[in-house]
Amino acid sequence: MKKPSAVVVGVGAFNGLGATLCKLFASKGFHVWVAGRTEEKLEAIADHVRLTGGTANAFVMDATKEQQVLALFTKTMQHHEDREPPSLVVFNTSNFARTPIREISAEQFEDHWRVGCLAGFLVGREAAKCMSANGGGTLLFSGASASLRGKANYAHFASAKAGLRMVAQSMARELGTLGVHVAHVVLDGGIMREHQAAASRLNVRNNPKENLMDFDAIAQTYWQIHEQPRSAWTHEIDLRASGEAF
Repeated sequence: MKKPSAVVVGVGAFNGLGATLCKLFASKGFHVWVAGRTEEKLEAIADHVRLTGGTANAFVMDATKEQQVLALFTKTMQHHEDREPPSLVVFNTSNFARTPIREISAEQFEDHWRVGCLAGFLVGREAAKCMSANGGGTLLFSGASASLRGKANYAHFASAKAGLRMVAQSMARELGTLGVHVAHVVLDGGIMREHQAAASRLNVRNNPKENLMDFDAIAQTYWQIHEQPRSAWTHEIDLRASGEAF
């Protein structure tokens, strides 16, 4: 029996969200395509998947480059006797920086849009082609609360995330009848990172357990969305720690 395949675009740190999703999908029986910019990081995650009994391929690419996105999906859709074309794709790429509007350059503003929105369109378009031709699937976008409100000093980030949210909405309305489940996950608040120093994990309330999200918990929600029956699909969900003000 062929294994289902998953693609995670925007994989970086070994304990980051992208990596956590790769590990989870592999544990559920998926062959995982680990995609991102840094070969060393991608290979470390792919090696971990293989060492724990799963299968994975690392694919170095820049999601803002159309030809590189096309190359990724061409590779994933090649005929293999042991695995199927992708039926689960996650777009998890983003830039984040605090910059006052009077200081940000046009180049910086455009870079945030390319990484946060244009790349999402490119990945989403190619995933849609693949899934609609192969019986459907799930396409998940990692969003942020900035897609709902623009905070001071984050106009560049908010505009990119708001654009990505609209791309996801349009795709969901267009592709649902073709069997493609498109969902946008609003991540609201800080995320616990194991590789950070303890001091940097503490927020103003000095209570990381209640005020910072956990990668594993977030990843479980992505999986739950993928498992939803077609008669009850979620398009958008917001996630935050219990102590996060909203």
